[in-house]
Amino acid sequence: MDRYLDDFTVGEIFHTPRFTLSEGQILDYALMYDPQPIHIDAQHAAEGPYGGIIASGFQTLTLCFRMMIQTRVFETVSLGGPGLDELRFLAPVRPGDTINTEAEIISITPSRSKPDRGVLKIQCRGYNQHKDQVISFIVIMMGQRAPERVEGSQ
Repeated sequence: MDRYLDDFTVGEIFHTPRFTLSEGQILDYALMYDPQPIHIDAQHAAEGPYGGIIASGFQTLTLCFRMMIQTRVFETVSLGGPGLDELRFLAPVRPGDTINTEAEIISITPSRSKPDRGVLKIQCRGYNQHKDQVISFIVIMMGQRAPERVEGSQ
């Protein structure tokens, strides 16, 4: 079902499919985008504060965001977005962890200058299989309004 800006309600929560990260996926991502020793060097990571290799927070962020988009709930409404707010990496993600994401609509603001669109703010929270919250961030999504609901439309 196509959903436009006015079809969402504050407090509405969407759950995504889960994903599991292997050590190979963590290493591949880290070698390409975040080559810190805690992500790529097993010996160094084992001696560090996390007791082993952990995923890059950015990998967790992009996978949680991807899973939110793949629900297809935001397929019609989304016009992209200007950014994220309040990104927090709350707990390490380890090889073998399975992450699920929930996305909660926290605000809906129609634009005053462009009546065909507005802004959705979506609080995203990722949890591991132990129900520990591992990440939190707010997506700021530009959203289109249904053409028949825009003032002055024919």
